[in-house]
Amino acid sequence: MKLSLCFFSMLLLCGLGFEVYAQDASTVKEKSPQGVPQQMEGFNLSGYAEGGEKSWDIKGDTADINDNKVAVNKVNANSYGDEDTNLMAEKGVIDKATGNVHLENNVVITSESGAQMKTDTLDWQRGKDVVKTEDVVTLEDETMKIKGTGMDAHPSLKEATLHSGVTADIKSETKDKKGGRIQITSDGPMEIDQNTQTAVFTDNVIAFEIATGRKLKADRMDVHFDQKTRKIKEIVCTGHVSVFQGNNITHSESLIYKADEQRMVLTGKPKLILDPGDRTSADALKF
Repeated sequence: MKLSLCFFSMLLLCGLGFEVYAQDASTVKEKSPQGVPQQMEGFNLSGYAEGGEKSWDIKGDTADINDNKVAVNKVNANSYGDEDTNLMAEKGVIDKATGNVHLENNVVITSESGAQMKTDTLDWQRGKDVVKTEDVVTLEDETMKIKGTGMDAHPSLKEATLHSGVTADIKSETKDKKGGRIQITSDGPMEIDQNTQTAVFTDNVIAFEIATGRKLKADRMDVHFDQKTRKIKEIVCTGHVSVFQGNNITHSESLIYKADEQRMVLTGKPKLILDPGDRTSADALKF
């Protein structure tokens, strides 16, 4: 079989708009009578949009090609669009019929904006333009680090949902503009949307402000970020809201926390329980 015929067969199996090639003809080994897969070095597979623009590509050091799958070592993939994204992993398997990709071992997604995701395994559903995993995931950029188990996300990481066991360490605005940090945990799910600069934490949510030692608890917290600094500027708490400051506890139905002022506004039958021995309670709670 000639090299060009081998590639033409691959193009038909992978679907319209795909191109695949090796560095030279000597790097492709023909399929043996025993059904041993073809082996290719310098693997490169590309996909194109209807207008002819490249929409994604997948490269690898080597690839084993059989009737239904392509197993790639040292995967380096890119998704192109409004924001380019790079995906890397030790191993990957491409489904020829769907174009979907399964990645394993040291999986890293890096977006053009600098956000990065790390996990053990990942499924890239090319047609739906979504990446999924059931493993532990870490999302990180210059202002936050979020960890959880299970994730559905856009490859650019601009929109992501972490399923359970969420922990987050996020920078917040402060009066002195030096910045502070707020740690948030929740049972999940948690949704983050960089387009609207919001993150929504649900189910048993706890936020701890490092500088003041203040702790907030609620059924749900909507975190709003500053468009420029991307730090927390406001947290809206709803459902069984509680505030803990030392031995002082406040309960309410809802709460708005202004990070730059370190001030809270409570609504919905607020109830304050003060520790009689704490003389700083009025200053600490700042209603």
